[in-house]
Amino acid sequence: MPFKDWTGDSQSARYEQIFHPDHPLCKEDMLWMLEFIKKKVADEDPEITSLSQPRLLKNFYYFAEIATLLLHSRLGSSPEAGRLRDWLTEASHGMHPNPAPLEAQSDKFILNFPSS
Repeated sequence: MPFKDWTGDSQSARYEQIFHPDHPLCKEDMLWMLEFIKKKVADEDPEITSLSQPRLLKNFYYFAEIATLLLHSRLGSSPEAGRLRDWLTEASHGMHPNPAPLEAQSDKFILNFPSS
């Protein structure tokens, strides 16, 4: 179902459904999340504008990973489902009132950008 058809409580329910460990992720889930993130950015949502630049770069990195995965159509064997959820969590960090906890995952990926 397209992102625009999900608003308010149903949007929150869809978000929670996607992150439920027993929910099998599908291409539509991934596209919905990318649309969710795109809309938050386009609307200059305060949840995003308050994020630090390193956090925004990390969000973008995972957004790009998900988009690239979709372009290459290498979606979701069962072992990849956990990794995809991790990527979705990272890409949407700071964009939902009830986020999945990132504390346990915070050491999984560290961005090292050259300083100018």
